[in-house]
Amino acid sequence: MDKLHAMRVFVRVVEVNSFSKAAETLGLPRASVTTTIQNLEASLGVRLLQRTTRRLNLTLDGAAYLEGATRVLSEIDEIEASFTSARKTPRGRLRVDMPGSIGRLVIIPSIHEFHQTYPDIDLMIGLGDRPIDLIQEGVDCVIRVGVLEDSSLVARRIGAMQPITCASPAYLAEHGEPSTIEDLDRHVAVNYFNNRTGRNFELCFTRDGQEIEVAMKGSVAVNDADAYVTCGLEGLGILQPARFMVLPHLRSGALREVLREWRPPRVPVSAVYPHHRHLSPKVRVFVDWVAELFERCPLLQGEDVAEDSCGEPVRSAPAERDTACDCVV
Repeated sequence: MDKLHAMRVFVRVVEVNSFSKAAETLGLPRASVTTTIQNLEASLGVRLLQRTTRRLNLTLDGAAYLEGATRVLSEIDEIEASFTSARKTPRGRLRVDMPGSIGRLVIIPSIHEFHQTYPDIDLMIGLGDRPIDLIQEGVDCVIRVGVLEDSSLVARRIGAMQPITCASPAYLAEHGEPSTIEDLDRHVAVNYFNNRTGRNFELCFTRDGQEIEVAMKGSVAVNDADAYVTCGLEGLGILQPARFMVLPHLRSGALREVLREWRPPRVPVSAVYPHHRHLSPKVRVFVDWVAELFERCPLLQGEDVAEDSCGEPVRSAPAERDTACDCVV
């Protein structure tokens, strides 16, 4: 039995959830597809699919085999692509993951540009901050904020975030505005907790080369950047979001910067992907495109942009679009 052929047939059956549709898209007789899956299951000694009159369901073994087969086929496609015209015209499925705020405000508003340039790449965009095992989960590339710990991965720095300490006018009217770090003892924060450890991140400040971290009390903690900003807008405490996320709220006065003399340190933003001898052309062009996208906007390079400006815009943005800044969209 041709194991690679069986893998491709199995993956296609799962993708379209039908033996008939899989046979049609693969240009094979339906009986051949059925026989291939039966022989594969017999060879492995496990049931991969539960068949009903209406649909197909993966077994636990089937789900595990699908993950491995998808990874193997993707690597084969990448190796072949490195020796073919695909180097000039990248193609295939590209699975990426990134924080929701970056995806919603930076990447997705401009994704049509990437698609116009690379129409044969099918993007799967995951949004979230949870740690991901790129190999186990079959993710090609992630965008991550902060210091990276996994040295087995390749990281390319594409930008930086400048956090800002801020609060709503309603919160400041009730609690007063802190003027020193010591004043924070009398305040509460909207806390952001680490998905992996469950511990809250401390507020961080720098001044004249001195860095200090402050653990703040708070009545609410979240692990989503959009929810974090929303809690701040609702007056639930002081927060330290990235400036690009809250620039519209700073402009409108819905949030006000505090402790201007104690700025948080810049945080690096990196594109991260597994180490391969032959870097996938589709990963390469995506990372290059994202890096160029970040270069357009001073905010995404960690520059301190005033509330009433954002550098020279690349092009105008529709007024109704909720985006980071005019430089990005």
